[in-house]
Amino acid sequence: MSSAGARVGVGTRFRYDGETVEVIEMAITAMGNEVVLKDHHGRVMRLAVKELLSDRAQVIPDGPGPSGDDDEDLASVVLAQLSHGQRKALLGRAAHIREVLTGYRSGSPEMAEEGEPRPQYAPDRPLYERYADKAAEVGVTPRTIQRWVQGFQRRGEAGLVGGDQLSYRQGPKVDDRWVETALEVMAEHTGESKPSRTLVIERTRARVIARFGLDAVAQPSRATAFRVLEDLERRHPLFRLSTKRNRDIADRPKRVYGKLRPTRPGEYLLMDTTRLDVFAFDPFTLRWVQAELTVSMDWYDRCICGLRLTSATGWARNGIHAQGRRGLNDRRRDHRWRSGGHPPAVDRRQRRDRGRAAWRNRG
Repeated sequence: MSSAGARVGVGTRFRYDGETVEVIEMAITAMGNEVVLKDHHGRVMRLAVKELLSDRAQVIPDGPGPSGDDDEDLASVVLAQLSHGQRKALLGRAAHIREVLTGYRSGSPEMAEEGEPRPQYAPDRPLYERYADKAAEVGVTPRTIQRWVQGFQRRGEAGLVGGDQLSYRQGPKVDDRWVETALEVMAEHTGESKPSRTLVIERTRARVIARFGLDAVAQPSRATAFRVLEDLERRHPLFRLSTKRNRDIADRPKRVYGKLRPTRPGEYLLMDTTRLDVFAFDPFTLRWVQAELTVSMDWYDRCICGLRLTSATGWARNGIHAQGRRGLNDRRRDHRWRSGGHPPAVDRRQRRDRGRAAWRNRG
């Protein structure tokens, strides 16, 4: 089974708003198609069909869905491998098949084009005669039309895709051991200067022979080896981008990016710029400019490390970054700074002022 569609009709079950419901009747009204649902308590409700296609409803399939051990790929996977021209030709072929089966290129009388259905594809004509007429129109044999119809009825538009149309997207048939060894050699050159493709191929061949034996792994031709390296370039950039860029990509953390959690003062410095509703007079240009406030704050103890007020046309982050780093370095050299962002001298002075105020209140 490789199709991911589900039939909606009488007997189809849905999970709607957390409850299991079953379609017991389908009706056509002036507002559109509607279904009658019944839950496990016996209650009946009427909904529009489009409501069952929303996020509130989820179909409960009768059988298993697509799996990795299917003989055929999913329709979405097959169609994604086609180029724009191939996809356009596939749509035209599907229209021909729908016209053979129903008499309409769209497959529905409600969306009929001008002059449809044509006499040679009228639904009352025998199917084999429609096959012959369509074969003469397209320029193929009736057996080909019959094979297209069988594929379309089984898998939809994906059943019309031939194996030759997907061959250009499939990678070269090379032993997986040779490919993994080539990827290993490419990874070793990350911190070195950019090598040539020929050097990587020669080192891969030598390592494969030394690791698995002389004739244990089939060696690809030079052209095939170049195509393998082109595919591996997407997994580990080495030849196309600059060396600095490739090293930056390789040094990215392998785990998922999460929330940064500071563990000490000076580990992370937050910077933010806010445009103020304040205007200042520029003495050089003699114009009124809007002011921006840039603030840098230590994330661990919320201590303000730098402030700068500039015009909206300026760029204050470089200067305030240096100012913030200088403030953090001063705090690291002075071990008397506390986690709250205030030095002990300020704390003692604040406690002394509070004590004097309390003594005056007592008097």
